[in-house]
Amino acid sequence: MSRSSKKGPYVDQKLLKKISKLKPGTKTVIKTWSRDSEISPEMVGFVFGVHNGKIFTEVLIKEEMIGHRLGEFSLTRKFVKHGGKIQRELEAAQAATAPAGAKPAAPEAGKK
Repeated sequence: MSRSSKKGPYVDQKLLKKISKLKPGTKTVIKTWSRDSEISPEMVGFVFGVHNGKIFTEVLIKEEMIGHRLGEFSLTRKFVKHGGKIQRELEAAQAATAPAGAKPAAPEAGKK
């Protein structure tokens, strides 16, 4: 459900204050936990460190991002590829056909 058009877009006031102190185009990372804040035209060109629950993901704001939320560009879940026995067999076959000088792919962390 979207925010009421009567209220207007939600932009965290602390972010706007931090932006006003910096010069446009500076590559200083502005750390924020405000993932629900919408991207406004004043934010274009700045780099935000958006917290995803564990780390800050650096996001360079471009003009195409206006109207979206900061949290859309800092994913909170990490995809672990699908597959099991068949996938491991395919990877082993690829490693066997790889050139001798090529570095083999690192095994997945967390697999037992």
